[in-house]
Amino acid sequence: MGTVPVPKSAADALETLQALAGYLADVNPAELPAEALGPLLRQMAQADSVWAVAWAKFLAAFDAKDGHLADGQRTARAWLVNVVRVTRAQAARYQAMQALAREHQPLLAGLRTKAVHKSVALQLAIWTQAIPAEFRAQAEDILVAASRAGADLRALAEICAEIKYRTAPPDPDDTKDPALDRALFLDTTLDGAGVLRGDLTPECAAMVRAVLDALSAPDGSGDLRTRAQRYHDALAEVMKRLLASSLLPQRAGQPVKALVHVSFADLCRLDGDGVLQQAWIGEYRARWAAQRAAASVSTGDGGAWLDGDAARAVACDAAIIPVVTGDVDPGAVEVLITLCAQYDHIRRQASSAPAAPAARTARTARTAGQARTSRPARTRQTAQVPGTARSSRPDRTRTPPRRPSRPAGRRSCWPC
Repeated sequence: MGTVPVPKSAADALETLQALAGYLADVNPAELPAEALGPLLRQMAQADSVWAVAWAKFLAAFDAKDGHLADGQRTARAWLVNVVRVTRAQAARYQAMQALAREHQPLLAGLRTKAVHKSVALQLAIWTQAIPAEFRAQAEDILVAASRAGADLRALAEICAEIKYRTAPPDPDDTKDPALDRALFLDTTLDGAGVLRGDLTPECAAMVRAVLDALSAPDGSGDLRTRAQRYHDALAEVMKRLLASSLLPQRAGQPVKALVHVSFADLCRLDGDGVLQQAWIGEYRARWAAQRAAASVSTGDGGAWLDGDAARAVACDAAIIPVVTGDVDPGAVEVLITLCAQYDHIRRQASSAPAAPAARTARTARTAGQARTSRPARTRQTAQVPGTARSSRPDRTRTPPRRPSRPAGRRSCWPC
């Protein structure tokens, strides 16, 4: 094994490090045997831990000297995002390493000596926060020594919990019901996606994990989903099975229903491919997205706002009850009022005029009919709302085609 030259400065060390990292990046690992790749990967993980120590110390010193202000950034995190050009999540990881240099020196020393890996050190830093400050450094020394001796994360968790139990003072809130700390939040983004976060009680967390683990197994060797994606799909499957069952409490004697908002444009896409219809669909899908975004920041009716493939999937597997909602077009209201006023004026004239011969009566009727149907061009510029077609005349309203009557016991379904 060759001797590694000692760099003359930090800049010289970084130049050498980049050259060495470039060498490894250019190596073709496919030419190496599997027994050689394993040790190399372990050494790279250890090198990453030592590199994390350098990041932690340099970033802590940079922050302490307010180096970010020279680049016009208010905080070190903003400097990392806007100057170093890393994501906010990566900036948070760098700052977590910075906290090790500031508050967890034993863990930082364990990283330097390759006794613990970076991810393990960060997890231990979270756990030891519950240990009193006067015992924390000693506890971290014990944990680093245990990791150096071969303890895995499970064993380290047991050691940390035992140290906390022996050193932490009695909790004044021990008499409080621990279930009061439970919470679950479901936020909705502008695109209708959900963000689920919360604090679960131990028994609830155990049940959730058991259910998700049972339904998130990989679907064969060709399943390329990540563990997080499989957990998401498992949660969706749980909700689908629960809604399909008869276990949910009924409301007003009726089974629980899922309320889903689907734009009329998406329903029209299920049947028909005309050019004008496609243009109309494109326009109203944009308006539908705007309404869905508005519903995400208001209470709404609790329904899900779907479009595209998700909307078509729901429409193909559910009974549809058409409900037209939307905004009023002031121009359409003005046209309607004008037509009503013209009709009332003609009706009053007809009722106040003396009896006329049949020919005159017929001519008056034809005149009234022409007045009622005047200005046909403007009658088409009516209230354009999601779920209706562009027309004020009821016979021109575009509605989903009526399905033939079905025998009792069968539910209606939109044609797929």
